[in-house]
Amino acid sequence: MGAPDPERRLPAREARLVAFVIAGTMVLWMGAQWLGGRLGWETRFVFLFDLAALAAFVWALVVTYQIWRRHKAAGRES
Repeated sequence: MGAPDPERRLPAREARLVAFVIAGTMVLWMGAQWLGGRLGWETRFVFLFDLAALAAFVWALVVTYQIWRRHKAAGRES
């Protein structure tokens, strides 16, 4: 068994990246919420972390959809 071709490794690499972004976003967002509460940050600053987390989740959703569409298209060609 040789190494998989680059066309098969790309979706796996992208899926790993999406997983890391989702997990990292959750950890950072929860940490920012906790820290903001501890330090008494103004609501508008904490809201910026909410928007950044939302943007990261939307990006992850878009990339996941692209991976799914490519996988579905490749299945039809086989």
